[in-house]
Amino acid sequence: MSEAYIIDAIRTPRGKGKKDGSLYEVKPITLLTTLLNELQQRHQLDTSKVDDIVLGCVTPIGDQGGDIAKTAAIAAGWNDDVAGVQINRFCASGLEAVNMAAMKVRSGWEDLVVAGGVESMSRIPMGSDGGPWALDPETNLKSSFVPQGIGADLIATLDGYSREDVDNFAVKSQQKAAAAQSNGYFDQSVVPVKDHAGVVILEKDEFIKGNTTLEGLTKLNPSFEMMGQM
Repeated sequence: MSEAYIIDAIRTPRGKGKKDGSLYEVKPITLLTTLLNELQQRHQLDTSKVDDIVLGCVTPIGDQGGDIAKTAAIAAGWNDDVAGVQINRFCASGLEAVNMAAMKVRSGWEDLVVAGGVESMSRIPMGSDGGPWALDPETNLKSSFVPQGIGADLIATLDGYSREDVDNFAVKSQQKAAAAQSNGYFDQSVVPVKDHAGVVILEKDEFIKGNTTLEGLTKLNPSFEMMGQM
C-alpha cells in the first residue's frame, strides 16, 4: 500500500463570530478561494494534477451548500477536471476530510488531493440545517441527546474539574497562543484574507488575548450557572 504525505497545511485567520468580527460578512467561498489561490501560487501547482478536493462542513446549507468544494475549485479558476466533495461528521468534518483524502491516496485510487474544512458560523449559524436532533423531541428522547455545552459541564463535573481549574487552563491556552503568534509560528500557515481591492481584512487570529488573567475570567458569568456542580 502506498504512503500518503501532507505537502503543505494552510488556513485563513480565525475571526470572531460576532458582528464586530473582521470576517463577519466574508463569504465561505471567499475564504476557500483565498487558500486555493495561495496553494497554486506557493507551489506553482498545475491544478490539472489535482484529483479531488475533499472538504468537511458541519452546516452545508446556504453559503456553504451546493457542494462548496467543487464550487470553490471553479471559482478559483482551477482545472475543470478537478473534482470536489463535501462531507459532514460534525466537529470532526475537516479531520475526516483529511482522513478520506489519505485513504484515496493510500489505496492508489488518487494521487493528489486537497483536503480540509470550511465553516462560517457568523453567516451560517450552527444548527441552522435542522435535523432530527434539533427538531424532533422524540429522537432527542430516544437517543439521550445532550447539547454540547451541557454535556461538557456534565463531564467536567463527573471528572472533578472546578471553575478555577478550567479558568486556569483557559489562561494558559491564551498565553501559549499569544506567544506562538508573536514568535511567528503561524506565519507560514496563516494566509491573510483580502477584499476585492487587495486590502487586507484580517491577517492573524482575532480572538487570541495574551493579556487574559485568572482574575479577569473569574469576573465573567459562566455559560451554565451550575458549572462544575451538576
